[in-house]
Amino acid sequence: MFAIIKTGGKQYRVAEGDVLRVETLEQDPKQAITFDQVLLIDNDGDLKIGKPTVAGATVVAEVITHDRAKKVIIFKKKRTTTYQRTQGHRQNYTEVRIKSIKA
Repeated sequence: MFAIIKTGGKQYRVAEGDVLRVETLEQDPKQAITFDQVLLIDNDGDLKIGKPTVAGATVVAEVITHDRAKKVIIFKKKRTTTYQRTQGHRQNYTEVRIKSIKA
């Protein structure tokens, strides 16, 4: 059984027990969170597709940690001039573990 949920402007394919990184959420670690924007549920061939979401379907997850991703280096350079700029960025994320999928 798996589901496709929408959170933080992105879509994720999840199954029970999966650990995934999503955009930062407000919940504290070891706290439960419910995703109610479920776009699709597949229960061993029984497919439910939402228009745009599946009515009454929820995915329950537990927040594991809040952290920051590895640094991404942005480097800009133009030839024949002395122009070069370096910038770094670290994206915040929340790691969650999927507990159950309810259709």
